[in-house]
Amino acid sequence: MKFNDLFKTFFVLFFCLAIIGKVKAQEKSSFSQQFQMNIEIRPRAEYTSNYILPPNDSIDPYFYITQRNRISMQFTSEKWFVKSDLQEIHVWDKENSNSKVGSINFYQLFFETKFRNINFRLGRQSILLDNGRLFSDAPWAQQGRSHEGIRIMKYSQHFANDFFFLFTRNYNTSFETAYSPVTSNRYKYMLVYNFSYNWNKNFTFNSLNTVDFLEKTNSETLYARATAGGRIEFKKKNWYYTLNSYLQFGQNQKGQDLLAYYLQPEIKLSLSKATWRLGAEIISGSSSQTNIENSRDFDVLYGVTWKFNGNMNIFTRFPADVGGRGLVNPYLFALFPLSSKLSIRSDFHLFYTQYPLLDNNNQEVSKFLGFENDFSLKYIPIKQLEINGAFSFYKSTDSMQYLPKVQDDTKLALWSYVMVSYSFNAVNSKKSRK
Repeated sequence: MKFNDLFKTFFVLFFCLAIIGKVKAQEKSSFSQQFQMNIEIRPRAEYTSNYILPPNDSIDPYFYITQRNRISMQFTSEKWFVKSDLQEIHVWDKENSNSKVGSINFYQLFFETKFRNINFRLGRQSILLDNGRLFSDAPWAQQGRSHEGIRIMKYSQHFANDFFFLFTRNYNTSFETAYSPVTSNRYKYMLVYNFSYNWNKNFTFNSLNTVDFLEKTNSETLYARATAGGRIEFKKKNWYYTLNSYLQFGQNQKGQDLLAYYLQPEIKLSLSKATWRLGAEIISGSSSQTNIENSRDFDVLYGVTWKFNGNMNIFTRFPADVGGRGLVNPYLFALFPLSSKLSIRSDFHLFYTQYPLLDNNNQEVSKFLGFENDFSLKYIPIKQLEINGAFSFYKSTDSMQYLPKVQDDTKLALWSYVMVSYSFNAVNSKKSRK
């Protein structure tokens, strides 16, 4: 479908739903409607050296600029909620002196209605569950991440229930898929159930269970994979404790029998001038002795990795980026608010494989892969404007030469960026009826 046709289809759908909402409104004696339009302009310049980060695959060093322009619209009535996020992404790099379109797409396009205290949402939608480890809307990525399907929601004072039926289809390939919010989804169908329990401010529990049906490469064969687990949180005064754990089983996309796990313990201390977080991630992998018909490789599904494994995204695709050997990542984060508008942050990571990699002679090498340090800054001078910047470096060990991300393990891998986000409300129309 051409973009013009897509654009026309959207506005026809949006107009029809708005009319439906208006008709529904006239059936009530007391009612309100609201239409909002928000515009966001978000350019970002990035520089990488000595490691591979899309969109570059071989150029080093690499400097490029991306810009996201997003128009968000929503219509709210007593029974209906309709939302769309139309975005266009441009890319500039030294291989293209002129700008090129990275993607024109809908980040979100859905409608939602309520029936007997249960909300139903249908369409393309972002999904953020719990702390974002397995399902995140990927807000830092220019394209974001979204899914298509049905969401059923039931909320109360202490409980929250979310059920999803999601699917993928043959998406348009006319534009660069690296900047599409949906084409990175690997499942054919997926069922998700998320349950949250919040007793008070000091204790919460979240359970997340999924079954995704994966299509074998170059085949219509479907394999079922399940992920089950959850997270507990406990707060006491300035201290915060959490444990995140999941078990993954069934079959992976290669048809191997899967049994894998994920663990994340963390403690946090919040002070007036600093916040400290100490924790670790353990993502299971397969040893060299694992039977070829079996796999112990945990897949982190559709969460964000930079938030947990470092800004540079050295390890983001599992099991590929760790050679199928798993990852152990102790970390220490420190956040320093300098004022109400300015804060700085330092993140430190150590990286180990769970099992040793093998060299060219099939000999085991050291599990230690290196360390990463991220320095970042956030400045919000006014409500509509946010400026973010970061500088990160990764120091490799000899073992990194057997993994695909760092080009020269004897040199530092570098990454830095500056991003400006300006957003404003262009339309805010509200009507009340008596």
